[in-house]
Amino acid sequence: MPSFNPIANLFGASPVRPLQKHMAKVVECASQLEPLFDAVVRADAPGVNKVQERIVVLEHEADDLKHDLRLRLPRSLFLPVERRDLLEVLTMQDNIANRAKDIAGLIRGRQMSFPADLGPKLKEFVKRCIDACLQAQKAVNELDELVETGFRGAEVELVQELITELNRIETDTDKIQVDVRAKVFAIERELPPIDVMFLYRIIDWTGDIGDRAQRVGSRLQLMLAR
Repeated sequence: MPSFNPIANLFGASPVRPLQKHMAKVVECASQLEPLFDAVVRADAPGVNKVQERIVVLEHEADDLKHDLRLRLPRSLFLPVERRDLLEVLTMQDNIANRAKDIAGLIRGRQMSFPADLGPKLKEFVKRCIDACLQAQKAVNELDELVETGFRGAEVELVQELITELNRIETDTDKIQVDVRAKVFAIERELPPIDVMFLYRIIDWTGDIGDRAQRVGSRLQLMLAR
């Protein structure tokens, strides 16, 4: 039988579920980067266009969820968590989808291609960044349980473990990013300078996906510490 939290029930409709719904949409959006990179590696321009359009749709849907939550989030004293914390987590989640849209737009707009030797490493890189988003989502999905338990007990330990794993995944993305940049540096003299510049930008923006997922976890960790 689920525990009864009188403070949470005084609030009524919890803002946690809409926050989790928004994160699910953000992860769906960011996950499209994997088929996007696959299409670039295959030199499949129609495939790139199709995935980019899908990312734009998903990012807009995430925006709609964000705006709806902001409008409906009451200023009541009976919020199960601080309003500011929820809004900051929401913004950090939204930044992930925004960056995914940036990456897709740049790749399509410049009709980018990846050097053949770089493709597999880039695909590994983007996959690990998506892993970070999925891990952040696991932590966010525990928020309702944290509210029910009053941010105490075994549930706190579980979320701490999820955040620790998220940090480990993000460290992996940093290491892979260093490898990717080294590979580009080794061949950059063979490529048009403007292409190199935008390739580095794609690498940096892809790394942002993992970084921004980690920030979601860091904000949750601060909530646990209060």
